[in-house]
Amino acid sequence: MALLLVSICLAAVIYLYFNNNPLNHSKKFIFRRFVNWFPLGMSYAFLYMARYNLNVSKNAMGDMMTKEQFGIIFAAGTIVYGLSFLINGPLVDKIGGKKGILIATLGSALMNILMGGATYLYLMGRLKTNMVVAFSVLYALNMFFQSYGAVSIIKVKAYWFHVRERGVFGAIFGTLISFGVYFAFDWGQAIVEASKLHIEGEKTAFQKFIQHIFAIDTGTTDATWLVFTIPAFILIVWALIDMVLLKDSPKEANFDDFDTADASSSDDDDNVKMTMGLILKKVFSNPVMITIAMVDFTSGVLRNGIMQWYLIFANETKDANPAFYAGSEFFIKNWGLLLCLTGVLGGFIAGLVSDRMFQSRRGPPAAINNVVMILLLIVMCVFLTKNPTIFGLAAVMMTLAVIGVHSLMSGTAAADFGGKKMTATASGIVDGCVYLGSGLQSLSIGYLSAKNWHYWPLFLIPFAVLGLILALRMWKELPEATKKYILEVEKAEALKQQQPGRS
Repeated sequence: MALLLVSICLAAVIYLYFNNNPLNHSKKFIFRRFVNWFPLGMSYAFLYMARYNLNVSKNAMGDMMTKEQFGIIFAAGTIVYGLSFLINGPLVDKIGGKKGILIATLGSALMNILMGGATYLYLMGRLKTNMVVAFSVLYALNMFFQSYGAVSIIKVKAYWFHVRERGVFGAIFGTLISFGVYFAFDWGQAIVEASKLHIEGEKTAFQKFIQHIFAIDTGTTDATWLVFTIPAFILIVWALIDMVLLKDSPKEANFDDFDTADASSSDDDDNVKMTMGLILKKVFSNPVMITIAMVDFTSGVLRNGIMQWYLIFANETKDANPAFYAGSEFFIKNWGLLLCLTGVLGGFIAGLVSDRMFQSRRGPPAAINNVVMILLLIVMCVFLTKNPTIFGLAAVMMTLAVIGVHSLMSGTAAADFGGKKMTATASGIVDGCVYLGSGLQSLSIGYLSAKNWHYWPLFLIPFAVLGLILALRMWKELPEATKKYILEVEKAEALKQQQPGRS
């Protein structure tokens, strides 16, 4: 049923893509652009599976990996991810998104194979190195390669999508993130269940398939390492598909390039050589870009502050509060699916509201979503241990709101204000701030929750308030080229209305 719902959701996304054509591109162009973004997007979604499989492995290992240890490992990866933009942003601006996504997928695949090997050695009692050190190093390297993914997908988007279309692409970007979360949590958990040494009851078809293909029979332990090695294999497959189908720009696919009306459109000199130093200077000296980055910093705290810790919190109530755990079972079993569906909805609502109600301004829907998150966090504080259904619903709806913010900032606003020449660097800085925020919450909540889980939602509220204040600051902001384009369109529409025979 879950897979059917996700498939219907994917079909709806594709339908909306083909029915959103404000610039009247040719059908041939629309189809070729789909062939371009779909494999690129699925590669990015499975990068998420190869990123959050660490969360699934933590739950599978139980007390063998404590909350504090998990927090340290996850923080090591997210901080490395956050700082990697200084290298990968300018590099992807130079080499293009296609090479960038290949670095991401193949590099992450290799690191996941090594993490699978480390898990095998640890569970078999053969790991000589401290587990926290080994996993921190490997996960940090995984996240270094992962950091090429977002900047690459947005780099390619910047050449293929006009600013007036990017709200919808931001929704697509949010959808891909949501699919990745579903793959990570639900598919990852299914892999963990199928890799158990002893399976209670009748085996499902998937469990029989996994056990037959991988011949799981250690005799001593569950084959938890498969939660790392299977996503690695999937990434290699998508990398091969990207090699064949992906093109960096319309020109490379035998179409004419077009003015996307982003910040690059108003550059005074197209012949200026964009060095790494110049790119970084232009991005860091842009106050709007700094605001976008700070908004996404707060979204990083909020997104992973919910997504990363809900399952851990719910599972910890199993012995301490069995009644609460029983009320949480629906959310525990369907966590990935729920995050996927609400994330898709949140991304599309934010993107469509931005493009159709606010002339492609990204600040207004981001501000609205932050207000929603403040209210939801208050609800979580009140019902933390009192009502598992209301608490679970509030946690899930947080994803709807925060994916809306993240898809608008990382997936859209960074490209708008960075321009296609610097879009990888701009989006890298913004996405890097997301994971610096994620690293902060990982260390903080890992420490605070060990003392009392009530500190968890209380810790997140100030970041939602800060996100609201920052989003309000950029309420009216648009790139100059976008303002010019909108003005020209409005003038053209006015002239049409003045023609004889029109009322």
